[in-house]
Amino acid sequence: MPKITNPVLPGFNPDPSIIRVKDDYYIATSTFEWFPGVQIHHSRDLVHWELLTHPLSKQSQIDMIGNPDSGGVWAPCLSYDNGTFYLIYTDVKSHSGGFKDTHNYLVTASDIMGPWSEPIYLNSSGFDPSLFHDDDGRKWLVNMVWDHRKGKNSFGGILLQQYSVEESRLIGPIQNIFKGTALGLTEAPHLYKKDGYYYLMTAEGGTRLKHAVTMARSRSIDGPYEVDPTNPILTSYEKPELTLQKAGHGSLVETQTGEWYLAHLCGRPLKPSENCNLGRETALQKCYWTEDGWLRIVGGEAQVEVEAPDLPTHAFPPVAAKDDFNEENLSIHFNSLRFPLEEDWVTLKERPGYLRLFGRESLNSVHHQSLIARRQQAFKATAETVVEFKPENFQQMAGLVYYYNTKNYYYLHISHDEEIGKCLGILSSNRGLYDEPVDERISIEGVERYYLKAVLSYSDLQFYYSHDGEEWTAIGPVLDASTISDENAEINVNGYFLGQGFTGAYIGMCVQDLSGQKKHADFDYFKYEEMK
Repeated sequence: MPKITNPVLPGFNPDPSIIRVKDDYYIATSTFEWFPGVQIHHSRDLVHWELLTHPLSKQSQIDMIGNPDSGGVWAPCLSYDNGTFYLIYTDVKSHSGGFKDTHNYLVTASDIMGPWSEPIYLNSSGFDPSLFHDDDGRKWLVNMVWDHRKGKNSFGGILLQQYSVEESRLIGPIQNIFKGTALGLTEAPHLYKKDGYYYLMTAEGGTRLKHAVTMARSRSIDGPYEVDPTNPILTSYEKPELTLQKAGHGSLVETQTGEWYLAHLCGRPLKPSENCNLGRETALQKCYWTEDGWLRIVGGEAQVEVEAPDLPTHAFPPVAAKDDFNEENLSIHFNSLRFPLEEDWVTLKERPGYLRLFGRESLNSVHHQSLIARRQQAFKATAETVVEFKPENFQQMAGLVYYYNTKNYYYLHISHDEEIGKCLGILSSNRGLYDEPVDERISIEGVERYYLKAVLSYSDLQFYYSHDGEEWTAIGPVLDASTISDENAEINVNGYFLGQGFTGAYIGMCVQDLSGQKKHADFDYFKYEEMK
């Protein structure tokens, strides 16, 4: 019998929303400040998955300029009804301290590949919105409500309101239908209907080690909701032996053959730091319904090997390790920060066969960075590129970056020094503390092309450089890759999160020109390989 191997979507792919349309399965996941918005993966057997599309591909659909680290697209909900795909998402403008500015939108398409509509504004009362299509034709939005008041439960419950397709807006009364369980931090609501019950699935415990999936049910959509007596139905908390930690934030799908699966968020901590530099990932667990109508996980916990459904095998071609930049468009696996690809800062046309990036703002910027990168999706991996760059001053830099957010990164770069000319060095930032972890910059004056490489092995990162791409020399010390993680980005002061991280490690190419002259660099290829 074939097996599902978890995580099915490795690397930064959190908050899964899974659906089936005929024989096709789709999972939408959060992308936060990375552009384009929302990842949608596709499968036909729940075993093999491919990255299919990003529906929020225009700035008019998601304008994230100035959004904070780990702001932007939170917890998309993908659904389908009567020939139309519906995608609900939050654009988070602030999330640290007492307040959260969370604007919720809806886009639609008749085809999963688009085109997707311009957004319809829904509300701003909280995050994790989800759309439920009832069998009487009505549609309902649920989202958690954020309560900023001192002494109140910040996660103030789950709001319910009807959505009118005809009017393209929410209508009718707003009701708080569920205040959560003793686990607290009630979020990520999804409604399902089965055998006359409305089932409300939520995430509780917070999206860290205490994360969990909980369930409640009611005969009426607006409650009251009866809590599952065995809640949580899934958690990894206080089960350190499990590979998949942080299990929570789930959504359900039923196969063509009547089997049930739960897609859920998980993380795989590094040892001994317990940091997850691969970010929060997506896994699948097989489920069943008890005679008294409650959902249960086969095996009772988050497992790496799961029995696959009885469906024909449908594999996809492997993703090419090397991108020579010979196509008209960048690979779907590359992302930019907060801003779409535009010819004034990134182009494949000006020098065919090369990716040209024009230098803009620093790695600290939440506005206009020239950075193209892809997710790290395995603990052991290498990334390699070659760059042609002619810096004229120290404010011009280009190279290979290992990036979490504006406060946490390592950067192997080419720049210019008044004394030694063109040179190679490393910049780092840990929780916003700037450093240069090399004793002296290395002169590469007179060398037109320079090869750069990063070798990742769990918590270790070693940078290398080469004149020819064959013989490599290590530069700098072995760096701590575990700092490029949610956990290291978190800053908690008296219960208020002044720094939060919800993404994962990226590796890629970037250029800065802090002088404003927009000096460009050309990258001939980018190679990403995973190792056993």
